[in-house]
Amino acid sequence: MTWWRWVRMIFFLSLLVTSLLVLCTNIWVVKSTEKKVLSNIDSLSGRSVALVLGTSKKLSNGQSNPYFENRIKAAAKLYLQGKASHFILSGDNRSKYYNEPLQMKKMLVQLGVPDSSITLDYAGLRTLDSIVRSKEIFGQDKIIIITQPFHCYRALFISRYYKIDAVALAAQEPGIETSFKVYLREYFARTKAVIDLYILNTAPKHLGEKEPLSI
Repeated sequence: MTWWRWVRMIFFLSLLVTSLLVLCTNIWVVKSTEKKVLSNIDSLSGRSVALVLGTSKKLSNGQSNPYFENRIKAAAKLYLQGKASHFILSGDNRSKYYNEPLQMKKMLVQLGVPDSSITLDYAGLRTLDSIVRSKEIFGQDKIIIITQPFHCYRALFISRYYKIDAVALAAQEPGIETSFKVYLREYFARTKAVIDLYILNTAPKHLGEKEPLSI
């Protein structure tokens, strides 16, 4: 067999193994958490703290981000119906010009949630960081996670690994034309989450001193 045939065979075998890995990890993440993804607020009980996972307020084209708006609207509805009394708004604060938690807070207050019911987590650089910090920094091991359905599975998977009793409230998703790239990225992000947890033992970038919530 010539060298280029060896290269081609190795390439296709690598592609096959990678595809199987991505497929199997996605099935594991989704199937192990899907029963805790909820869409009906009335089914939520026994939890007072909700963790809202951050995203940018604006899309790259400058338009409003429906993922952002729908997460905050879901959180406000949760508060107004008495299903949550405190929120951790966790996101990226990479510079003074980009501040996800502060933008989430502004909209949440506009929708009727008092400032006293909100805690900002500026070190939620990614989902793993936000989940772990909710327990290790803010002392919460029983939470409601608020994000879109496709993201709920990974967030719950990480929560279960860290022994956090979590359920997820699924915020409304935009249309498929807006979401395709997001879904594709999430498909690989689930595989990375499995590798981070079970192989690399990846820790949050920032932890620091504990800040238990007074609720």
